Amino acid sequence: MAVVGAGAAGALVAVQLCEAAARRRTPLDLVLVDPAPEAGRGIAYATDVPEHRLNVPVGGMSCYPDDPGHFQRWLSCHGEPSVTAADFASRYRYGSYLADTLGRAIIAAHGRVSVRRLRTRATGCADAAGGRLELRLADGGTVTADSVVLATGPAPGRSEWAPAELVGSDRFVARPWAPGALDGVGDADDVLLVGTGLTAVDLALVLDRAGRTVHAVSRTGLLPRPHAVAPLPAVLPPPDLAVLRFPGLRRELMRHVAETRRTHGDWRPAFDGLRPWIAQLWKGLTDDERAEFLGRDATLWNVHRHRMAPSTAEAVTRARAARRLRIHAGRVASVAPREDGGLTVSLADGRELTVAWVVDCTGPGLRADGGDPLWGGLLADGLAAPGPLGIGVSTAEGRLQDARGRAERPLFTLGAPRRGELWETTAIPEIRTQAKDVAEAVLAALPHAPRVTRRRPTDQFGLPLSTHAAAAEAFRSGLGRVITVRAKAAEAFARAVELDPGFALGHAALALLGHEGGADVDVARALADARRSARERADERERSFVDVVARRIREHSAHGAADGDTALVDHLARFPGDAFALAIAVPTIAFSGVGDLDGTLALRLVERTAPAYDGHWFHTSLLSFVRQEQGRIEEAGELARAALAAQPASGHAVHALAHVHYESGAHRVGRDWLDGWIAGRGRGAVHRAHFSWHVALHELALDDSAAVRRRWFAQLAPGQVKGVRALVDSGSLLWRARMCHNWTGRVPADGVLDAVARDLVEHPSTAFTALHSAFALTAAGDLPALRRLRTHAAGADPVQREVVVPLCSALEAVLEEEWATAVTELRGLLPSLRRVGGSAAQREVVEETLLYALVEAGHSDTARHLLEQRLDRRASPLGRRRLAGLRA
Repeated sequence: MAVVGAGAAGALVAVQLCEAAARRRTPLDLVLVDPAPEAGRGIAYATDVPEHRLNVPVGGMSCYPDDPGHFQRWLSCHGEPSVTAADFASRYRYGSYLADTLGRAIIAAHGRVSVRRLRTRATGCADAAGGRLELRLADGGTVTADSVVLATGPAPGRSEWAPAELVGSDRFVARPWAPGALDGVGDADDVLLVGTGLTAVDLALVLDRAGRTVHAVSRTGLLPRPHAVAPLPAVLPPPDLAVLRFPGLRRELMRHVAETRRTHGDWRPAFDGLRPWIAQLWKGLTDDERAEFLGRDATLWNVHRHRMAPSTAEAVTRARAARRLRIHAGRVASVAPREDGGLTVSLADGRELTVAWVVDCTGPGLRADGGDPLWGGLLADGLAAPGPLGIGVSTAEGRLQDARGRAERPLFTLGAPRRGELWETTAIPEIRTQAKDVAEAVLAALPHAPRVTRRRPTDQFGLPLSTHAAAAEAFRSGLGRVITVRAKAAEAFARAVELDPGFALGHAALALLGHEGGADVDVARALADARRSARERADERERSFVDVVARRIREHSAHGAADGDTALVDHLARFPGDAFALAIAVPTIAFSGVGDLDGTLALRLVERTAPAYDGHWFHTSLLSFVRQEQGRIEEAGELARAALAAQPASGHAVHALAHVHYESGAHRVGRDWLDGWIAGRGRGAVHRAHFSWHVALHELALDDSAAVRRRWFAQLAPGQVKGVRALVDSGSLLWRARMCHNWTGRVPADGVLDAVARDLVEHPSTAFTALHSAFALTAAGDLPALRRLRTHAAGADPVQREVVVPLCSALEAVLEEEWATAVTELRGLLPSLRRVGGSAAQREVVEETLLYALVEAGHSDTARHLLEQRLDRRASPLGRRRLAGLRA
């Protein structure tokens, strides 16, 4: 397989080929032909001028059409943590991103795909034996390939506008991006740029300096419009545009732009909404209509469609205001040399400009053969044919058509050569989609060896896995760690997809652990890989599991609660033996689960799936946890002990027994047993902080403030715990201890918040996390952040709106010592608390806060009654001491 050109288009094709071949286990020898020293940069992204910015925001520049945030995450991991999707990165940084993404794809595909770089040019292409193609190279060599992709980028311009005397002048720069093209321009030399598009803008920024005047001339004198600083969402055009003839289409589009401007105060959303429709609309025009568009509308279209970054527009405005940049409308009529070596340029209207240099900024040529021997030879030999109006070449969805209109050769192209048939095809959002399609077509055209049918390996519950034995073994290890709540599950799944990049379940497991478990995983990338792999190679059960994971991630990210739980319940109805799915559904400790644990949905799931497990310790562990939440404490304890007898490392059973001890008031037994487990079998457990939190609850109940303090610094303080566990466990413990004892006054609660991403604190995706964020912020006394959390919850899912918003209001009243208000609002919350999920022991922090507020408000009788009710349910030394104080 050969790719000619290693700029942006070639790099994107190579990335897709490497990843797709690795997923499909297709051996591939990939050859990149390009003289450039580094892949990915080409002409566009080789510039190291900091002012040269992308003209598409970061959010639109991902290498992957199914993972739009990839470039933003790359920037965030490479020195720009605060970058947003609306920012405009430097072009050089984007070239680095392309090179790095290609390098990672090559490394990940090693063993299945070999990649060679030939630093030379392809000068010709001809048919070879066996339906293959032969590339002739500038260094005299040849490459014979099963398929060839021509990713050559835009054709160079021909400077056809330039008078003969200018073309022959050594003061004329025909190709300004060629290395060293502007080296001869002196610091005080005035320069004329012919063209006022994005190329002229970029060069004006390079040439702008005191003592020099930069002129720019074009027929209209129009500069590209700037992007909005705060962009609005795209506005879709009216339906059925494709059926209109050109005059009606033109009127309808102008009406669409005008209406968008009236409604939204900006014309840009109208153009952005048109983007997905441009190729279809262009294909629907006749050649005469296309020619009319080019002659009448293309300039206005380009200056509105291809816009400047806001910072670039500001720099241009400053240069124009200082008269260092002067824009002219007109065309060059003649050029005469001057005695001082400069040039006198006469415009058609009689104006004259005296400059030292003239630079062609009219952009790339429209014809494919603009001086390129490779394309010239293909067209001359009939292996390629010009596109509509002679622009670019003719293809059948990227596969070159020959002079007879046939698309039989394994010869493909993308990007600028397809401009005649697509019009808009030179920006990354279009090229990356074409790169994916070309890679699919190339791999489909390759000869395939006959598939050998083998018995598929299975997981430990007998479910088949669409992978080979080694990757299946790694997956089983990861699944075993998930169901026992042990650490290093993500590492095992990562090993599985390293062994088999096309293993959908491995990618889905990584995405879920990153999203809900805080594992160091690029969640969006893993999810995109899972969905792509599921389409290519997965059975019905695996595809269903990937869909469940995708829905959960999408809904949590959008603060929604649409059909993710429904999809998970339906999946378990069809595949009850899917232990991973059951672990997700029943929220004991590792995952957020479905609904709440009020004995309904989770109980039904556990009971319905029981026949598939036949008393397996994993299923028994989940059942024990559900039973204790139902209040069936004795039965829950028996089930937990039975599960632990079969698997002493079962984190779900340990968690259930920890709740049994707490709810039954067996605080000394529970403390000693759980402390011993943490030091022994629990050393390899994930969420160890939560088990430590349970021990600390026992110590609080035993009224042992010194033990709680020691536990805090040893196992729950910042540095020991981070992420969501710091909120759920460390933050809530601090607030409980502060209400019960006074020792926490010397422990800064804001240290807990420093261990958590601020976005997680103030913009949590679930009500459960939001509840604990509220208490951590209260412990830190951060009233402004608590109010911001309330604002976020008001616009989030229904549970956050209906439970977290009043909770934040109540806690604001606590911080402001408005005790009567706090009591009223906290008391009203108690009936609806189950909706946030989690366990009764976790939600109890709200009741503790109500008790605290009652005492501070002077409602001793009500507080005593509440405490007596709790002591009847669960005895504790702390409760008895507090009751004695209230009675006194």
